[in-house]
Amino acid sequence: MRCLFFITFLVLLHNTMGCNDLIHLSCKKAAASDPNLSYNFCVSSLEAIPKSHGADLEQLVAITLNLTISNATSINSTISKLLVDKKFDKYAKECLQDCLELYSDAVPTLQEAVGAFNAKDYGKANIEISAAMDASSTCEDGFMEKKGEVYPLKRENDIFSQLNVISLAFMNTLGH
Repeated sequence: MRCLFFITFLVLLHNTMGCNDLIHLSCKKAAASDPNLSYNFCVSSLEAIPKSHGADLEQLVAITLNLTISNATSINSTISKLLVDKKFDKYAKECLQDCLELYSDAVPTLQEAVGAFNAKDYGKANIEISAAMDASSTCEDGFMEKKGEVYPLKRENDIFSQLNVISLAFMNTLGH
């Protein structure tokens, strides 16, 4: 009986390690290809999703794309809350309104990327992801135009950008 338990344990351990190995290897390769991507962020983002355990690279791309869409939707919600906050002046609220529009546009753009990815049109998916990713830098640029303006979405933008970079890097690996 102990022998059967031990063998079952070893099989489960091996399978779990193999699944996580793909996440670690893919994230390592992605982080090496882009200095803006944190290996630890990549691994922790994927390991937090139960479906990623046992996923192949194609499934990992789909997972990161869905994470990115959820993240953009969450950022829209955050911006909506910030827009009613009285601590922001007129300039900041105009910037936030621009950011809301950018992230609102990013969601359907990322959904287009998912459709292209599912059709194995990696070139179109890459273009759509890259276009959506511009939301974060364009949003930040608006705030930076005014000296001393506080940028309230730094963390959210960084996460959004990293999730897009993961999708692009993984997809590039699939395309080669």
